[in-house]
Amino acid sequence: MSTIPNHDTIRTRAAELLAACGATTGDGDITARTPITGGSLGAAGSAGDVDAAVARAHEVFTTWRTTPAPVRGETIRVLGELLRAHKDDLGELVSIEAGKIRSEGLGEVQEMIDICDFAVGLSRQLHGLTIASERPGHRLMESWHPMGPVGVISAFNFPVAVWSWNTTLAVVCGDPVIWKPSEQTPLTALACAALLRRAAEQTGAPADIIQVVLGGADVGAALVAHPDVPIVSATGSTAMGAKVAPVVAARFGRAILELGGNNAAIVAPSADLDLALRGIVFSAAGTAGQRCTTLRRLIVHRSVHDELVERIGRAYETLRIGNPLEDGVLVGPLIDQRSFDRMQAAIATATVEGGKLVAGGDRALADDAPDAFYARPAIVAMPGQSDIVRTETFAPILYSMAYDDLDEAIAIHNGVPQGLASSIFTTDLRESERFISAAGSDCGIANVNIGPSGAEIGGAFGGEKETGGGRESGSDAWKGYMRRQTNTVNYSTELPLAQGVQFDI
Repeated sequence: MSTIPNHDTIRTRAAELLAACGATTGDGDITARTPITGGSLGAAGSAGDVDAAVARAHEVFTTWRTTPAPVRGETIRVLGELLRAHKDDLGELVSIEAGKIRSEGLGEVQEMIDICDFAVGLSRQLHGLTIASERPGHRLMESWHPMGPVGVISAFNFPVAVWSWNTTLAVVCGDPVIWKPSEQTPLTALACAALLRRAAEQTGAPADIIQVVLGGADVGAALVAHPDVPIVSATGSTAMGAKVAPVVAARFGRAILELGGNNAAIVAPSADLDLALRGIVFSAAGTAGQRCTTLRRLIVHRSVHDELVERIGRAYETLRIGNPLEDGVLVGPLIDQRSFDRMQAAIATATVEGGKLVAGGDRALADDAPDAFYARPAIVAMPGQSDIVRTETFAPILYSMAYDDLDEAIAIHNGVPQGLASSIFTTDLRESERFISAAGSDCGIANVNIGPSGAEIGGAFGGEKETGGGRESGSDAWKGYMRRQTNTVNYSTELPLAQGVQFDI
């Protein structure tokens, strides 16, 4: 086990890191805390005024939308350079506020740097199509234009990366951003916004291309319902998405939803078990099971099930749990007591439904950190896919199930409401190709011989079914922040009509 640091030391360090990024906190009842000790980091500010923020964003939009996209990209290029300069500061702040181990905090900032690079290149590639017209002397084409202010609602578990996936693309596409961060991670939001404002100052861009509105569900609801916010990107639980989606749809807005993920891995009899073990443990225990892409269901061929589950249990016993800022620690704290209580309730339900707790599941470091909640990652062998297995519990619980043939495995895999990330471990080419085909995984992400977590920014990120269907980050996800316009230009001296229609006057 590791040593939990003095809380006052953590609080002082958080203030230093925030100042290093050029950010300041305000007075108010929005407070920050650290899951490392469970203690308060002090006031972050007061609840944001959504109406005022939207009004400022619209004022910015009138000029930002006509700024050439490569010029808009220059602001994101400078942001990327500032993130490189402050990577250590911001990565440590992420660890303090979200509880991630140091390497994961730094990795999240690296994702921000990577998406900045992607968005800068994208700023010169916002292209439409030229389409063959059936009418002579006509040019048919499509173009893409900014939509307006984008509301971004982010979750605690990736407090900066997911914001950057949305913001960098939105800014180069010509849209200002209004960010409602998680109540549990307000300081990282203030730090990121300060860096983007500094980049805007250096490039002459308007400072209000980014605004932060702190607050709880009421502030988020106001942003979601606002008629002058044409796009809302929301990351969180399926329950949250079920509230957001109908409100945005009712006003004919556009929702980009990244919701729950009950992710699975199939382990075939031909799998390299050493490789699978490494991928499974990282995907299931990393970030204390608090990733949207965390591995939660393990579907293993019956011939290797018991052996693999035993090996995972032994591997779990070697994981260092504790202070995420300490070298060598692999599992940090859960975000709060509610998460720990949900974990305990899920394990209890799983045992009632016939599961056997193979390893972990209990609380660690309770004496050293009575107000923090460190949990030993759990693995529960299940007789089949019960109700609790179909439910996403945002904690380090891995349910294992045995299967006899690939059709059965895929049926188990797809037999949940969520559809974010998936994987298969196999050395059989036919099995791997089947898994990523239309008859295989029904998820937005399907991996072969790696776990479901660890997405790269070059590919679009998102899922299907109750995961919401949204796409962020790479590929052509930029189209979610723009409107498509079809244009026809008649450069002839005639006016032929489409489909040969005759109309003479």
